[in-house]
Amino acid sequence: MKLEVDQIKEIMQAMREFELDELEITRGDDKMKLRRHQPPSPPQVVTAPMVAPAMPTAAMTSALPAGTTVPASAPAASAPQPAGADGATAEDEPGTTWVTSPFVGTFFRSPSPEAPPFVRIGDDIIQGKTLCIVEAMKLMNEIEAEVGGVVVEIAVENGNTVEYGDRLFKIKTS
Repeated sequence: MKLEVDQIKEIMQAMREFELDELEITRGDDKMKLRRHQPPSPPQVVTAPMVAPAMPTAAMTSALPAGTTVPASAPAASAPQPAGADGATAEDEPGTTWVTSPFVGTFFRSPSPEAPPFVRIGDDIIQGKTLCIVEAMKLMNEIEAEVGGVVVEIAVENGNTVEYGDRLFKIKTS
């Protein structure tokens, strides 16, 4: 496979435009694999919704006319915990990491319908091990483990659509 510099530049521009980290091209016996590494994105600030206090504060009750009673409120619901860059929330157990989807696509646990899944719950894995494939725009993108450990949860069913940031695998780090 012979590509001119302009063709390679066009392919690289398309990878940036469609936010692809990896592209594999096969023509007959020729095969080319392109990878691009993006700098980490800056952390996102997520604000939790305001939750009213369960009981009136002293400042609130002092503003009421004398003799006014305030009924007891039900306990306030806790706000959902925002997920961090690694998909972890305050509710997650220590020593676990979530592998999340880097883009929108279709989740596949195995390389083909008749092949066994890349990993199962309880599997011991190393960093860089392929966990699944997310198909986006007819491209099969292998998702690799960012850490080593044991797979303790698979959060998506085979063939389901995933969004950017969706949790895929929970790994208990070793």
